[in-house]
Amino acid sequence: MTWQKIADKGAIPSGGAKEYTVNGKRIAVFNQDGYHALDALCVHQDGSIVPGKLEGYIVECPLHFWHYNIKTGELMDYLKDVKLQTYPVESRADGIYIDA
Repeated sequence: MTWQKIADKGAIPSGGAKEYTVNGKRIAVFNQDGYHALDALCVHQDGSIVPGKLEGYIVECPLHFWHYNIKTGELMDYLKDVKLQTYPVESRADGIYIDA
């Protein structure tokens, strides 16, 4: 894996999220007290979590209301051992970078 620039600084507003395709993976990047990156697809029915409601570090999948921690990828309800893959993400002088 190598670091790749995915967006310019300011591309994701505070409290917001955007989805990017990196090395064939759909990855959600949230800007909530820093950047957090994880798989964009809910394990329930492969719907994107990006348009979900974000409260603190918990995003609610808009399809069936499953809740994920954007820092750890952990599913907060139902199946306790389910986790979305997380990825290192950094804000640098020239943009937002991810290692995926």
